[in-house]
Amino acid sequence: MSKQIISTDAAPAAIGTYSQAVRVGDTVYLSGQIGLNPVSMQLADGIVAQIHQVFQNLQAVATASGGSLADVVKLNVFLTDLSHFAKVNEIMAQYFTAPYPARAAVGVAALPRGAEVEADGVMVLG
Repeated sequence: MSKQIISTDAAPAAIGTYSQAVRVGDTVYLSGQIGLNPVSMQLADGIVAQIHQVFQNLQAVATASGGSLADVVKLNVFLTDLSHFAKVNEIMAQYFTAPYPARAAVGVAALPRGAEVEADGVMVLG
């Protein structure tokens, strides 16, 4: 199968050697998104704003891939402070509906650009 590279201006441009998403068949691999505003490329201020921006960025890439967050089957969330886990759950419920995707939440020492949260995912279309 061939790879289709997904790119959209509605999400932050890649800040490294990766694509925003890659589609292989009906599966789309969404690269990690931090809370960068896609226009200013500045990090959102505070954990709540960063969590919202992460999900908005993932939503933009999902849309550019021909799907939506409803097509996400696996989500990985990385937090520099696991005390924000409940806030992730609360905000995630504004972007996802049941049945929810499988998910992992992992505490990490640091994220790019000093971000407090990052998420990536896998979508299945069709």
